[in-house]
Amino acid sequence: MASLDELRSVRLEKIEKLEAAGMKAFPEDIVQEINLKTITDSFEEGKEVTATGRVMAIRGAGAIMFVVLNDGTADFQVVLKKDSIDESLMQLFKDTVDIGDFIQCSGEFFVTKRGAESLLVKEWKMAGKSLLPLPDKHSGLQDQEEIYRKRYLDVISNEESYKRFQIRSKVISAIRRFFDDREFMEIETPILQNQAGGAMAETFNTYHNDYDMDMVLRISLELEHKMIMAGGYPRIYEIGKNFRNEGSDPTHLQEFTMIEWYAAYQSLEQNMQWTEELIKHLAKDVVGESVFSIWDKNDNEIQVDVSGKWPRLRFPDLLKENANINIETASLEKIQEKAKEWGMDSDEVSKTGRANLLDFIYKKSSRNNIIGPAFIVDYPGDLKPLAQQNNDGTAKVAQLIIGGAEITNQYAELVNPIKQRELLEAQAQAKADGDVEAMEVDEVFLTAMEHGMPPMTGFGMGIDRLIAFFTNQKNLRDVIFFPIMRERKD
Repeated sequence: MASLDELRSVRLEKIEKLEAAGMKAFPEDIVQEINLKTITDSFEEGKEVTATGRVMAIRGAGAIMFVVLNDGTADFQVVLKKDSIDESLMQLFKDTVDIGDFIQCSGEFFVTKRGAESLLVKEWKMAGKSLLPLPDKHSGLQDQEEIYRKRYLDVISNEESYKRFQIRSKVISAIRRFFDDREFMEIETPILQNQAGGAMAETFNTYHNDYDMDMVLRISLELEHKMIMAGGYPRIYEIGKNFRNEGSDPTHLQEFTMIEWYAAYQSLEQNMQWTEELIKHLAKDVVGESVFSIWDKNDNEIQVDVSGKWPRLRFPDLLKENANINIETASLEKIQEKAKEWGMDSDEVSKTGRANLLDFIYKKSSRNNIIGPAFIVDYPGDLKPLAQQNNDGTAKVAQLIIGGAEITNQYAELVNPIKQRELLEAQAQAKADGDVEAMEVDEVFLTAMEHGMPPMTGFGMGIDRLIAFFTNQKNLRDVIFFPIMRERKD
């Protein structure tokens, strides 16, 4: 089998043949007047048309050649026949065209002896010569790492992958329409920030040369959204990237896409109702399904139906039932011991605050076993310092869990600047004690809150996880065009 370098050398020689024949390998004047789907939909025998697309298959090599073109809208067959095209053009095609090349063909519609609607080519020209081959159409890319590194080859050779990313696009468009229809305003907030806030996570750190200061990539959209709400807008949303410098696994990536929205004068219950309406709408009207596949820790496939009733489960009840711990009365020492029982390293336990210890125990003992969809409510208050606080030490929050994964995070938002300062100062102390994921006091945010924020509810959802669920994928990398990969030494 020829190496890629050898194949490339042969194709470079074909470019020389094209140029010697007076045909450009990369012409500047190629324009597609109509796409291939329109051509197939408007087929009329004898009609003259021009078809442009990528060569996906070539059959025959003698007096007749059958060529399949694709332009991203449809496949369409063009036919080069000895008596219908200049002999030199026919020979040039045989000598220079490979699967993967882009060509433009003019001729007239006809029906083959086997009944295939086709274009009988009278003239053709190169629209763009490929130097390297495409993967085999039937087997596609086999190496998973190559799929992630060269997604463009995966989607062109794997129809399922191609359609998966179309679904992602359609879902995001439908999310925008859902909120636009409810009079939310789409906004943009900065990715590069002076100080990270809005979540508990480690940051990616960088430096602003011109301003001579340290900066971070944002970990959440939340704080800027709330400050915008202080400016008087009643409903806002944003779809954007967040970055968290943490571990990778099939359900976690350091760069991910979120949607967050905030609505003034609305309750957490309304928030959950909108969430259920949105996801059921996306499943039924965009994806066209209501039952989806997930896999448990033993790789057993489980079916999840989103069309039924979504229950509410309390965080304290789950820990009492599954980990035998009462979060209202348990001492820090007991919580630390429980964390060790559930697999946290002793050194890590000593550096982790109470809230994150409880969260670790919950994730290990309870969350992974929740098939859902289900809303988990009443998280520990010190785990959710930006939410309204209940009298029992919990916070007015909800998370939607599907297949053991967090899909949404939603709050009755805290707008009391006095209480907010107390909670952030407690977070800052936890950070000083070694909890790297704890928050810092953000004076810019607190100043905005002191000017007055309306009562509101807010929501955050990881779009990548939602798409993975809708397309029955185990790994988030399979719903992202170019996931982060380690640099290859070769």
